[in-house]
Amino acid sequence: MSRASITKSHQKIQELAWEPTFVSPVEKFATDYTFEKAQKKDPLKQILRSYFPMEEEKDNRVFGAMDGAIRGNMFRQVQERWMEWQKLFLSIIPFPEISAARAMPLVINAVPNPEVHNGLAIQMIDEVRHSTIQMNLKRLYMNHYIDPAGFDNTLKAFQNNYAGTIGRQFGEGFITGDAVTAANVYLTIVAETAFTNVLFVAMPAEAAANGDYLLPTVFHSVQSDESRHISNGYSIILMALSDERNRQLLERDLRYAWWNNHAVVDAAIGTFIEYGTKDRRKDRESYAEMWRRWIYDDYYRSYLVPLEKYGLVIPHDLVEEAWNRIWNKGYVHEVAQFFATGWAANYWRIDGMDDTDFEWFEHKYPGWYDKYGKWWETYSALSKRNGHKPIMFEGDAANYEYPHRCWTCMVPCLIREDTVVDEVDGQVRTYCSETCHWTDAVAFRPEYEGRPTPAMGRLTGKREWESLYHGWDYADVIRDLGYLRDDGKTLTPQPHLNLDPKEMWTIDSVEGITMQSPNVLLNAMSPEEREAHIAKYKRGGPAGRPAPAEAVA
Repeated sequence: MSRASITKSHQKIQELAWEPTFVSPVEKFATDYTFEKAQKKDPLKQILRSYFPMEEEKDNRVFGAMDGAIRGNMFRQVQERWMEWQKLFLSIIPFPEISAARAMPLVINAVPNPEVHNGLAIQMIDEVRHSTIQMNLKRLYMNHYIDPAGFDNTLKAFQNNYAGTIGRQFGEGFITGDAVTAANVYLTIVAETAFTNVLFVAMPAEAAANGDYLLPTVFHSVQSDESRHISNGYSIILMALSDERNRQLLERDLRYAWWNNHAVVDAAIGTFIEYGTKDRRKDRESYAEMWRRWIYDDYYRSYLVPLEKYGLVIPHDLVEEAWNRIWNKGYVHEVAQFFATGWAANYWRIDGMDDTDFEWFEHKYPGWYDKYGKWWETYSALSKRNGHKPIMFEGDAANYEYPHRCWTCMVPCLIREDTVVDEVDGQVRTYCSETCHWTDAVAFRPEYEGRPTPAMGRLTGKREWESLYHGWDYADVIRDLGYLRDDGKTLTPQPHLNLDPKEMWTIDSVEGITMQSPNVLLNAMSPEEREAHIAKYKRGGPAGRPAPAEAVA
């Protein structure tokens, strides 16, 4: 179709939009934003007649690559370390995608602009497509990878797991609370415009370096749709800025959206890229270098900063603090250490780091070994079945105190000196940062800075994974989660990649260990005990040290 024909058809579509006069309008999805004076065009002018052939061509390439991977025996060449982390990643990512599809009716209902509605409707189709091809990719991995355990139960596992639930709250943020906050600012303005760069561009590059060329094929196909979504988000934020009453809400939402995206996406993708790879070339970019290029330069400086010309106050301080956490505070390394500590309660195998990894980390992050290297040596020592407990329960031998959970982003309070404790809604809660505390205690409330905000929603529900199993025998936790292999006794997770049955941990290894929730224990303390406990928690412990000889023997 010619461009003129597409434009004419796109204009014709707007005639199909109409407001019924025989009934009173009903607000299906609430928002505190107003769009009385808003007029903004859809810059891409996509119509289905041109959209479907384009997407069909991309799908043909994706499924052709999948067929080629099977015929070329890719699954016997890909790095196991990489594939194991895909059990977590590919269990989570289809959910945010389908949540994004569900988010489109929210914002269509909230924004009165037929031309933008057309772009949002096509975005909804995009998101369904993304979720579908990602689910199919996961199915292919399950059918052909050497160890399908963990791929086979991901639909259930991601939403009941100590790590997967973090991704679940991330995706649910697209479809809960204020429709514009969720579906436009949080999803489109920040998640899709900023963080898909590391998610769908940087991560596929690492996949290819580990022998996995299917994930790059699928995710580059996904990323090619993001320009349309970015366009939708930019159109709506300019519409919102045309009404001064929205400025206060936009500035609030940018702070919340930026920080929660950083807390969750950087935790997950940073760990996959840095700790899921076997590619230790010195000239390979670290996650910090990728972040600086893809998010700080390409998003913050090129997209976010120019919004200041409209009078919008953007969260410079939070962008800088996100970088500070990644580069100076070891955020990604702390997350990887937490995931590895909790290996017995997941559904994938976590490979320990070796001397080649140590050398690369020290090259990219000077001082890494002194802070984390000895702990990873301890992890490898305690990964062997020698009669000891999993590392989570080895106390002084592991030199690791299980962390408190952040109520807001649900990533634990891993940068311990930044931990905030407050009583909110009658419960003592812990937060990983001042911003996450502000999000729960200030932003997600019925009133914001003296303005009623009834549409904003609340951060409620069973957000503390550990609290669900407080007081349980750990073997019963694993049975309840369903993380057992076909023999009914071998654990799906393992702290190594050795599939020799004699080396694999079984349910007997965790029998008799009592699960404890840091938050339940914290709420049971007196105020004085709590203050002393948090002060000690913030100080943290000494650098990791090797396990005792009896644990290694």
